[in-house]
Amino acid sequence: MNYVTREKVLQGIAEVKEGRTFCLSLPLDYPGGQVLNPRRAPPRLAATLRDSGPLKGGQNFCYALENDTPGATDVVCDDVVLLTLQYSTQWDSFAHIGSRFDADGDGKRETVFYNGFRAGQDVVPASRKNSDAWDRFEGTQAKALGIENLAEHGAQGRGVLIDLHHYFQRKRHPVRADELLEILKKDGVQVQKGDMVCLYTGFAEVLLESKKQLDAKTAHGVCSGLDGRDPKLLEWVSDSGLACLIADNYAVELIPTGMDFSTPHAAMPLHEHCLFKNGIHLGEMFYLTELARWLRGHQRSRFLLTAPPLRLPGAVGSPSTAIATV
Repeated sequence: MNYVTREKVLQGIAEVKEGRTFCLSLPLDYPGGQVLNPRRAPPRLAATLRDSGPLKGGQNFCYALENDTPGATDVVCDDVVLLTLQYSTQWDSFAHIGSRFDADGDGKRETVFYNGFRAGQDVVPASRKNSDAWDRFEGTQAKALGIENLAEHGAQGRGVLIDLHHYFQRKRHPVRADELLEILKKDGVQVQKGDMVCLYTGFAEVLLESKKQLDAKTAHGVCSGLDGRDPKLLEWVSDSGLACLIADNYAVELIPTGMDFSTPHAAMPLHEHCLFKNGIHLGEMFYLTELARWLRGHQRSRFLLTAPPLRLPGAVGSPSTAIATV
């Protein structure tokens, strides 16, 4: 994101011709259930506890202040939420994915994150003995690489959309470098240094159609995504100078089943390549359908993208209520 300079922000602003905006986030209670990831649960919304008056210590969705202050006409609603930060439309921080390898040359594998930051020192995991984060509100603390760094930088710049759905529809298909380059050529799309690249596959549309009743067969059997096992694709990601990779699917890359781990390697090589090796943020499950249709209908691919995460210190990921302006 250091490639997103003042000049890149101005380039994004220059793409605004109509003053029309598109919401690029799913409702935060989608996809519903835990089919995509059993470790990530839907939001739990409740009222805050009262700290005074006859309902002290209790919960009340609508509270009349006259219970505390006679004559007051105000009625107050106040909520608290238990939110899995990477359940719906989300950003990955660099503390989300690390790697275990012999970083010190001593023959032992260490857990290391982007730029050499270490697990247990710079990224402190939750205790295994007290891992029930739902009850204890205990989680990983990213003393370095937390998502607040992206928020403070300002996730705004020139967005470039690549329409994979136009070519593959809802077929599950891992897109290799040669196919991606052919699509860019056919659609006249150029990716330049500092662009925020968005991949439209149609997967977020499938999630909305499921109405929170997504089944495993559909979840893992539809729509395209990048082939993280194609070395030429990883090379293109690095050489293009893109600032971040965003997709409307679950992980940007397609995660194959039945992987062979007879030799150590990453289960998610695109995540490793971007978050760990190159410092490229990943955005997942953005809602790109309406924007993609409008851009294709107007023979455009560029727009102003505004997609800040929560400024939550120490978090390894964050929801984003992203906006595209054309």
